[in-house]
Amino acid sequence: MGPAASAAGVVRVLTPVQPSRDELVARARAMIPTLKARGDAAEAARRIPDETIADLQEAGFFRILQPKRWGGYEMDPQVFFDVQMALSEGCMSTGWVYGVVGGHPYELALFADAAQHEVWSDDTSVLVSSSYQPVGRVERVEGGFRLSGRWGFSSGCEHCQWVLLGALIPPAAEGQPPDMRTFLVPRRDYAIEDAWHVFGLKATGSQDIVVENAFIPEHRTHKAIDGFLCQNPGQAENDAPLFSLPWAQIFVRLVSTGAIGGARGAVQAAVDIAKARISTNTGKASKSDPILLNAIARAYAELDEMVAVLDRNFTDMMQSARSGATLPMQKRVLYRYQSATVVRRCAALVDTLMPLLGGRAIYTSSPIVRFWLDLNAARAHVANDPGNFGPDLANGLMGEGPGFMFL
Repeated sequence: MGPAASAAGVVRVLTPVQPSRDELVARARAMIPTLKARGDAAEAARRIPDETIADLQEAGFFRILQPKRWGGYEMDPQVFFDVQMALSEGCMSTGWVYGVVGGHPYELALFADAAQHEVWSDDTSVLVSSSYQPVGRVERVEGGFRLSGRWGFSSGCEHCQWVLLGALIPPAAEGQPPDMRTFLVPRRDYAIEDAWHVFGLKATGSQDIVVENAFIPEHRTHKAIDGFLCQNPGQAENDAPLFSLPWAQIFVRLVSTGAIGGARGAVQAAVDIAKARISTNTGKASKSDPILLNAIARAYAELDEMVAVLDRNFTDMMQSARSGATLPMQKRVLYRYQSATVVRRCAALVDTLMPLLGGRAIYTSSPIVRFWLDLNAARAHVANDPGNFGPDLANGLMGEGPGFMFL
């Protein structure tokens, strides 16, 4: 949905009719068979098909966390994650790309208003990819910065017209800490280089981004400290409670929640295999194997628990935001840690199922294999390593303060 000019020449955004949470989830679930059918072609191309991106756009999924003033729905994060989990049941690569790219309208809403106008004033459906690795080289210049470097893992970048890139700005004065920022860069100022040759999440197209001495004005940067303090420039215009949440609490769930959907897909695949499988060696039916049945039951129950925690945490955060209360730091640390555990827990559950399903389960044609590989690939993301964040939680229990960058 793009902007329209009034008779007075003032640009106004045409806001689409907003669907309900149930309608959006139903649309996502209806896509599952199509996403499965496109899986082989998507993996061969190492990117999400254009048709799938178009389907996600038409369904309105990229608008869930987008400000209403830019044609978005401005809905609670729980809606977004419900959609992501459903998509991931059909194709975890699609769920991953949707999680990352679909979450960026939220961060863009935190940027200065001038940056939002640059991205959305002509077309509110524009997509943005990212790589937050702080590997860029930054030089201070008049009005902004010069940015150069190579960033990996920019999921879905070939479908996007902008990219968000992480970098540390050297201290302005001796003794001051470096300034961690995200830089918003237009497509004309970066190259995409083919580097995505991996065993899982193959279809995410998480290619490398290369920037050479691009000028980035000050308003196209977002300070990590602003996201941590929930005092972002964009909140002046986007003043809904949604945009007062800690940005990191949104981001970390973007890269963990798809695993719940992927694991759900794997559990369903295990159920389907167990229904029909009879061992050629023992003659025993898998559906009578108590070890397999208990592994399926455990996975199903633990996934239900993970969803319940996800919903509880964001319900709590949104209630705090609507009341104007500050979310206690200990809760932020706990919620952050819980997000970090999701992918490894999901992968471990499916790891347990695999050897119980017989030799046929290891064939690439098996309906569980792709989920298994995707889950194990997702564990590599730094935000999905609980070892990085467990000390913060434990230190908080001992009365010592945590770090802030990922809270």
